[in-house]
Amino acid sequence: MAERNVFQSIPHRRVVSLSPQASVWEAACVMTKANCGSVLIIDTAGVMLGILTERDLMTRVLAKALNAEKTPVTEVMTHNPLCVVPEMPVSDAVLILLERGFRHLPIVSSAGQILGVFSIRDALPREIDSAVSLAEFRDSVNDALG
Repeated sequence: MAERNVFQSIPHRRVVSLSPQASVWEAACVMTKANCGSVLIIDTAGVMLGILTERDLMTRVLAKALNAEKTPVTEVMTHNPLCVVPEMPVSDAVLILLERGFRHLPIVSSAGQILGVFSIRDALPREIDSAVSLAEFRDSVNDALG
């Protein structure tokens, strides 16, 4: 059975986004309404400036007691996030998530079109197992090489 790519794996193909002028509070409301764990920050020209995630809200806003209604998303988002192409195999994307400690990867076409966001929740158990096996192999090779 051929492995799915990240674009095939995402159930919702709509992009949840906000402008850079939005507040953290607005972002939290949009994420809650869309039942998603991240929002892309996109300028008026359609260029992705960053991503704001649930983890960002917790570690960069709540833990620092920032005022969510007054804090702009650009102050706490992850700027220029790592993106993947829609053709990337799911297990490769899962490996990136595991190795980098990410939870979300924007999917952007080679033409620059923002297509969605891949999350570990979009992967099937066999795709996760494949990525974990590869990560363990890489660790053992690195250990052997010192």
